[in-house]
Amino acid sequence: MNRLFNFLRGMVTILAVCPFPERLMNLCAQEGIEFWKVDWLDDHTMRLTTRRRTMPLLRQLAQRVGCEITVEQSRGLPDFLLRFRTRYAFLVGLALCMLAVGFLSRFVLAIDVVGNETIPTAAILWQLRQLGVRPGVYGPGLDHKQLAAQMMDQMEDLSYLAINRRGTRLEVIVREAVKPPEHLDTNTYRDIVAKTDGLVLKMEARQGDAVVQKGDTVAKGDILISGIVTMEPPKYSDLPARYYQTRAMGKVRARTWRTVTAVIPTTATVKAYTGREKQVWSLDFLGRRIEILGKSSISWPFYDRITNVYSQTMPIPVRRETFKGYELQEIEVDLEQAQALLERELRSRLTQIVGEDGQVSSLRFDGRVEGGLLKVTALAECVEDIGEEVPGTGVIPELHRDSEEP
Repeated sequence: MNRLFNFLRGMVTILAVCPFPERLMNLCAQEGIEFWKVDWLDDHTMRLTTRRRTMPLLRQLAQRVGCEITVEQSRGLPDFLLRFRTRYAFLVGLALCMLAVGFLSRFVLAIDVVGNETIPTAAILWQLRQLGVRPGVYGPGLDHKQLAAQMMDQMEDLSYLAINRRGTRLEVIVREAVKPPEHLDTNTYRDIVAKTDGLVLKMEARQGDAVVQKGDTVAKGDILISGIVTMEPPKYSDLPARYYQTRAMGKVRARTWRTVTAVIPTTATVKAYTGREKQVWSLDFLGRRIEILGKSSISWPFYDRITNVYSQTMPIPVRRETFKGYELQEIEVDLEQAQALLERELRSRLTQIVGEDGQVSSLRFDGRVEGGLLKVTALAECVEDIGEEVPGTGVIPELHRDSEEP
């Protein structure tokens, strides 16, 4: 640290020649002049290093003791800057550069969003832009607390938001809200019906009356669990049965048979790159795009654009756009690979149909070409929950309705 301070203030190495050099050292100590690296060359000559600013006082003390001082070396920041005292263009450029850095550092050049998982970063940046926060805005003029409160009002999916300015970068820290569990209304009258044909393997009626049982065959739309619950009277009683409506709940696992089809053309249009390539470099300065190398006008009919943004290591984001020209060609599709692709798609579709709790017991594919299309059909035997909740349609018998007698 002392070396750094000495370099900033400037250091001078001098050669002192006098009858008694030690008298000069004593006077320096009395006057508080710091010196170091004392080297005795002979009885009347010594070399030492001191600070540049103490040279006028040191020369006066040398005259008092009849000592002759010669400057051997002068180094440090003041000597470095004095080299440019006659280079006015350099000094003006340096002053303008420092002024520009001091002025531009007060503007926001980049905005970083951290902490979001499901909410897109683009959605948060767009909402900030609606509030006037964008690259190029004057940083000290932003009210961080007010902006955070406005963002919380506009975006209900956020539970926390904070805005911090770090130099030319604006850091937006967000926390997403945890959605409350869906409220299940158990007082609504609903039935559970079959969403497809099947053979019942297991019945789990948690609420409501089970209409079918294990081993029954059901068709799509048949009621599996009824929302009308029957309350039988006590044994040996003449009281009528009572009924009330509720929300049927439960699971009905059944063996089902699914037929799913997917098609793909036997020919495809692909890109054939021509080898033509062009690069354009630009700056994102204060929210504006400034091209610095190359032109973005492209005369090719078809091309790909690849954009790379370098913003982490530079105060001003630099954008590189690469354009690659191509032509469209029609080629024949490899039928084996195409069928394998459709089979993977059909497997994924069946997995979505049967759900997480379901499974595909057996699966067979049938592929054929018709009218320029490859058609693949999947014949699957599955085990799944076929229950589907729908509004109840049953009517409680009038004579046995569960009601209070007048």
